[in-house]
Amino acid sequence: MIKKINGILGGVCATLIGGAFLVLSLVLPKLGIEVPVNPAWITVIISSIPLLYLAVWRIIHNSGISKISSALLISIAMIAAIAIGDLFAAGEVAFIMAIGAILEDMTTNRAKKGLKKLISLAPTQGRRIVNGKEEMISAEQIQKGDILRVLPGEIIPVDGIIVSGETSVDQSIMTGESLPVDKTANDDVFCGTINRFGAIDIKATKVGEDSSLQKLIDMVKEAENNKAPMARIADKVASWLVPVALLIAVVTGFATNDIVRAVTVLVVFCPCALVLSTPTAIMAAIGQATKHGVIIKSGEALEKMGKVDTIAFDKTGTLTYGRLEVSDIISFDNTVSQDNLLTLAASAEVKSEHPLGKAIVSYAKEKELALTESNNFKMAAGKGIFAEINGEKILCGNEKFLSDHNVTVNSDILPELEKLRAQGKASILIAKNDCCIGVIALSDVLKPYAKDMVSRLGAMNTDTVLLTGDNKKTADYFAKQVGIKEIYAELLPEDKVKNITLLQNNNRSVCMIGDGVNDAPALKTANVGVAMGSMGSDIAVEAADIALMSDDISKIPYLKCLSNATLKTIKFSITLSMCINFVAVALSVMNVLNPTTGALVHNAGSCLVVLIAALLYDRKFE
Repeated sequence: MIKKINGILGGVCATLIGGAFLVLSLVLPKLGIEVPVNPAWITVIISSIPLLYLAVWRIIHNSGISKISSALLISIAMIAAIAIGDLFAAGEVAFIMAIGAILEDMTTNRAKKGLKKLISLAPTQGRRIVNGKEEMISAEQIQKGDILRVLPGEIIPVDGIIVSGETSVDQSIMTGESLPVDKTANDDVFCGTINRFGAIDIKATKVGEDSSLQKLIDMVKEAENNKAPMARIADKVASWLVPVALLIAVVTGFATNDIVRAVTVLVVFCPCALVLSTPTAIMAAIGQATKHGVIIKSGEALEKMGKVDTIAFDKTGTLTYGRLEVSDIISFDNTVSQDNLLTLAASAEVKSEHPLGKAIVSYAKEKELALTESNNFKMAAGKGIFAEINGEKILCGNEKFLSDHNVTVNSDILPELEKLRAQGKASILIAKNDCCIGVIALSDVLKPYAKDMVSRLGAMNTDTVLLTGDNKKTADYFAKQVGIKEIYAELLPEDKVKNITLLQNNNRSVCMIGDGVNDAPALKTANVGVAMGSMGSDIAVEAADIALMSDDISKIPYLKCLSNATLKTIKFSITLSMCINFVAVALSVMNVLNPTTGALVHNAGSCLVVLIAALLYDRKFE
């Protein structure tokens, strides 16, 4: 009940009402209008109850020096002002504290939908094989050692090993790889991944809480729980500010025999400008970032981004577009041109559902090549396709697929294939009538501004790291293209988390940038997580602290500059507010200020801090 009342009184509406009555308490006497009850009492009642509750709660529940907080000092000052009858001063300090709390809440609200979406990916049922018969059972009923059949398009319900069948599996949820991975007997498969093509039978090896997807969910939960809330700067300072303020007030009261001076010291010593310095600067910076398509979810994230010295990138969908395009067309037959080879391969692949085949067909259509209708189309999951075009037998696939069809890949072709693999490209061999006539290579596409972005971060003394689920050759190739020298490849989600933790253990403050579901634990574990907003998965976006709505990673240096400037602004505002406080204390001791004028000076300091923070909103960052 008390929390509910505090929630209402500490809300925006109630606080604004309190502010209106505070203004009336100052303006009405100036206009010669008398009212039976000072309007400032309304402000005191509205704004002081949550403040007093917070101060008492911290005294009871906090340990050690943390019992002393800014809320305690402001409560003491407020009560002292009421005791001498200066209601305006009491209401003013309570009102500014309420404004600071609202601003801070606005900058620290975090979305919690991502974890629910991740949990929703967990399979709910599986197809168990018992005595040669299929039966649908719930995922909870699957036991270790059960044989399960997974049809094309279905989600694999548990971790397991293939006992029969061949397929290609979309493992992007676990590894972020842009390509389905070919699987055959004795290969491992993971819960939550998608069987794309052939039907397979698997033997369950890890079920329930032990499955890879459940571990992914658990890692996100654990990382979320480990995110400690930002300790408010005012409360850190309050551990010494409260005793100092009380000491000066007591000494002043006894030395001058004037209780009003003592109360004035308490009023001007209140850290309201200090309380406002952080949330106002962060609000302005968040507004500035929003104009540039960068969504910052919390003040804590912005503050930590300013301290980041290492930025770790996922590859697929982050440094690259995450889409396959034809990169090389190499003919091994002088009578077959590149366009002829592409036309032949695309005509054969038209009926294929494999991403590589679709990319080849799409490229041929972009070039406006005329495709020929194929016959007798057959697909070997995870290997390649067969088709007849104008009576000629066409094969498109890997070396093993061609070998299985008695097509020999000459030794002089192998160096070319190795070169393509070294560049991280997927290769499709094309054979016509039992003769290998060429190869078409496909590659993910590097974002054109990635190299410049890495270079600019280096100029800002920020290290860059590549963390990817792709194979080592692909990772090395793309890292070299953009200038990243620290590379970790073939990583599962837990491996990314381990690598980030190792970096943090080496006293590095890490920002992780990714876009896939598999990046969610790493985004949560890093000091700051940045997700691709428009093309990234909803789960990654919700797990991250910051989202790039246009997927423009060239915004990363801007984000770092903005964060650095915000930290500098906060530090400057804190220093300025403390200087104003100390000058005001001196003037209070000398009886230049009384509680009311002291409250106005105190208010002016708070307004100055807000003005300085507001300048961040329109500042230009290169």
